[in-house]
Amino acid sequence: MKNSLPDAITILRVAGLVAFVFVAGFWIGQERGKAAASNRVYELRTYYTHDGKLPDLLARFRNHTTKLFEKHGMKNVWYGVPQDPAKAEGPGKENTLIYLLSFESREAAKKSWDGFRNDPQWKQVAAESEKNGKIVKKVESVYLDPTDFSAMK
Repeated sequence: MKNSLPDAITILRVAGLVAFVFVAGFWIGQERGKAAASNRVYELRTYYTHDGKLPDLLARFRNHTTKLFEKHGMKNVWYGVPQDPAKAEGPGKENTLIYLLSFESREAAKKSWDGFRNDPQWKQVAAESEKNGKIVKKVESVYLDPTDFSAMK
């Protein structure tokens, strides 16, 4: 009976140490994940089309562009069109696509866009989709950092 008591204490100590190492490892992993996520950058892009060309742009994105973005390391986050009609040269449901991409960093964004623009498949898709005339009239782009109270980080 005397010999089993130190063995039980040793087992409890080892079990406690294993539990501590597991919890510490989990916490470190969580913190690394937060640090990596905090470097993420978002890009909000707005495309204005020539009259009557929004359906062509949406088809190009739906059938080709989003897949090519993923191929080049871009994360497709959100795509939408305005609900209201255009006012003057502003965005409207007839001529505007707005979307959000995510990248690991600003440098990764540059690398992704360079790869996309030089992709022979993209060049072919763009040429084919514009055989009846240019689709996009104007592009606006802004890079964004999430705020500390943003749901997306």
